[in-house]
Amino acid sequence: MRTETRKPASDGKPRRKFLKGCLGAAGTAVAGGAIGTLSTPAAARDTHHRPPEALGLLYDATLCIGCKACVAACKQANDNPPEFSTVDKLWDTPLDTSGHTFNIIKMYRHGTMTTKDAESNGYAFMKTSCMHCADPSCVSACPVTAMTKDPVTGVVAYDPDACVGCRYCVVACPFGIPKYQYDSPTGKIGKCELCRHRVADGHFSACAEVCPTGATLHGRTRDLLIEAKRRLALPAGSLTRYPRGSIDGGPEQGYEGHVGNYQQHVYGEHEYGGTQVLKLSAVPFEKVGMPNLPPESSAATSETIQHTLYGGLLMPFAVLGAMTYVAKRNVHHDQEEDDDGGGDPNSPAATTGPGREWS
Repeated sequence: MRTETRKPASDGKPRRKFLKGCLGAAGTAVAGGAIGTLSTPAAARDTHHRPPEALGLLYDATLCIGCKACVAACKQANDNPPEFSTVDKLWDTPLDTSGHTFNIIKMYRHGTMTTKDAESNGYAFMKTSCMHCADPSCVSACPVTAMTKDPVTGVVAYDPDACVGCRYCVVACPFGIPKYQYDSPTGKIGKCELCRHRVADGHFSACAEVCPTGATLHGRTRDLLIEAKRRLALPAGSLTRYPRGSIDGGPEQGYEGHVGNYQQHVYGEHEYGGTQVLKLSAVPFEKVGMPNLPPESSAATSETIQHTLYGGLLMPFAVLGAMTYVAKRNVHHDQEEDDDGGGDPNSPAATTGPGREWS
């Protein structure tokens, strides 16, 4: 008759011990890293400001007639293909900005839609394109500097040769502007770059060049801001002269028109640290699709947190090193238990070692 005694099979204690050790080591490393970084914290930076010579656009929704000439001109200037939202596919009909549509005119509608630029029973237009933020989150989030901000013009530019297709810029932008070209074999991003490639030929933003009413105006942001505040100070319904194309184009390019019943706010003057594209509207900006943003850019906050926690990559390496040490120590300990017959009962140690007795 055979009788046998063996060590109890492993009840998971070594594994739990291993996990507890890893968590403990990671917690100690994190705490140590936090203490170290708190003792020498990264200085929280302020939100960046627009460069003195920053270029941008002023969009006046009360002057926009929704002709979408700016949409067609943007497509032509950037060699972008049409996008169809109808079955017949006769016209370029994008519903939103995309990797191939950098500028679009959207429409606010309410009730009977009888009065232009009226919040109640009215309609209004709103231009959607890159705002060229003073402190852009897309530039801050890009790990390979594919997104850059020109130190002189302030134009937020994109370099497809540097891009790795991570789409961090897409997630970071509070306006939802950078869009991924899913049909691109190299994974490109599409966005307005203020037609910077046309400057050498003596041109400026195509959307402003073709706008028949001057609803989109090109120029230095500081001059556009002065023009915007001039309009807000005028009585609604009064006559004034509106420039067209470029704010520096001269009086011959302007025309006389009636002042709209503006919201007393220049969108982009302070939002998100300021933008180089400014907007005027008679309908509240929240209702025409513009987000309500704080005066500080989130790029300043996110960079401060990242630099504090991961400065020099010391804390991640400390956590990784501690977990590696604990893993090696516990794996070696478990192997010794297996050699003593305390592991797998079907292993050679469990069959012939001192943990099994025969009689």
